[in-house]
Amino acid sequence: MSSAAANRDGGDPKVSGATTAVAPHVPARLGRFVLRRFRPQIYVTYGLLWVLALEGTAVAGTGTAWRPSGGTAIRVVSVVLALLFLRMLDEQKDLVHDRVHHPDRPLVTGAITAAELRGAMVVTTLVVTGLNAARSAAAALLILAALGYGLLLALLERLSPALGDRPLLGLAVTYPVQLLLGVYVYGSLVAAGTVTADWRGAVLLVLCACVFLHFEFARKTAWETPTGARMYSAGLGARRAAAVTAGFAAGAVVCEVVLFAPHGPPALLPCLAAVLPVHGTRRFLAAGRGGWPMPAAIAFVVTTHLALAVRAVLLP
Repeated sequence: MSSAAANRDGGDPKVSGATTAVAPHVPARLGRFVLRRFRPQIYVTYGLLWVLALEGTAVAGTGTAWRPSGGTAIRVVSVVLALLFLRMLDEQKDLVHDRVHHPDRPLVTGAITAAELRGAMVVTTLVVTGLNAARSAAAALLILAALGYGLLLALLERLSPALGDRPLLGLAVTYPVQLLLGVYVYGSLVAAGTVTADWRGAVLLVLCACVFLHFEFARKTAWETPTGARMYSAGLGARRAAAVTAGFAAGAVVCEVVLFAPHGPPALLPCLAAVLPVHGTRRFLAAGRGGWPMPAAIAFVVTTHLALAVRAVLLP
């Protein structure tokens, strides 16, 4: 193998040669990669709660009692695998940056190769396509659209390095992949005849977007910018980034009020999670140093999605 070919696979010739020798152990290498860069306790929990909240709220909005089904399981598995696909893709997109700022990452050290990640991405694509095609062609096309957008982003970032160097621009271009996953969940419900597409679906997707973006901004908002970190606060300033972070949480609460207020006060249970971003905002501004209190941001995501799912079961 030539040196250039080895570099394309994310390592040097010695690493590539070693990879060939341990090819039978690729599943174990992928398993270690997943545990290291796609921690199940975070990503699987998020994917599960996100789907339950979105699907449950959409079904409950029709006045029908919602209960998880086989279709729910397929949506959960598809979203989690799609998130894994995107994580593997990001690992390859960020290789040049990681070589400088994160030299311990698996792709940099040779613990996994780009070729192995690409192979896993192909398998993941086939699995989610097969799962969804068995139920409807529309669902399969929707999940493929999300994966396809991720691949398009990889091409765009290669052609325009500014997307990686300018976090706000990068977010504007990359966030739609998350939105497309939400559209997949909702669209698959429509395709199955479980719900009818209407304005409430759009509000629900905005609600989920605001919850995610609150967390996304929180994790990249700080009073100081560490070397090599791609922080939103570096461009906006700490106070304005904090205002945007809090604003997304407020947007989620507004969406909940729009969706649930007509059903009476008990239906507004998910709004109680708003105390978490309020607490996080006050702590961040009062500290004047350090980063956003991430436990509050994580708890807001978990509590909101869990409350939405519980509400869908108890208060159709």
